[in-house]
Amino acid sequence: MPDEPHISESAATVKEIAVLETPRLILRGVTEDDALPIQARFNDYAVIAELARRVPWPYPKDGAATFIREHVLPKQGNDHWIWGIVLKAGPPGVIGVVDLWRSDTTENRGFWLAREFWGRGYMTEATDAVTDYAFDVLGFERLVLSNALGNLRSRRVKEKAGAVLVRLEPAEFVNPAYKQREVWALTKQAWKGRK
Repeated sequence: MPDEPHISESAATVKEIAVLETPRLILRGVTEDDALPIQARFNDYAVIAELARRVPWPYPKDGAATFIREHVLPKQGNDHWIWGIVLKAGPPGVIGVVDLWRSDTTENRGFWLAREFWGRGYMTEATDAVTDYAFDVLGFERLVLSNALGNLRSRRVKEKAGAVLVRLEPAEFVNPAYKQREVWALTKQAWKGRK
């Protein structure tokens, strides 16, 4: 397991969120300045295919800018935290996102990573930092997580975290071949026990 993430609390406004650092990554709040790199890296069917059907495909030319302006910024820090993943050493700009929220929906976290960065352990490193923050700072006792049945990369991130598969249920994804999602639970106790 990588070194423990360094968590620094951001003060000031509700729109700011904590910056999380891991050995290879910086996770920081998404801003309007991230629209171009997000648009370039997210607008890829391989990335979008396994996401919920509400994500438009084909992805609009202004999709990232609109999403940041209308969905990220109004919610940021208000029981919703959206971190852009940036490499400490590597190409500049956001390479993916981890999204965490408290609400009455059926899950608490989502993520995506640009295809060129798959298979290097970046998402496990990023989600581990966010999970620590959720349990240690935000006071979550349990996270409900999900993925398309058949999305083995996403499934593996959950398994490595110690999450337990709770059920399968019908769901719609951008790729219509996916018809079900796996729902996982990760408790604070299980997370702390794993470490």
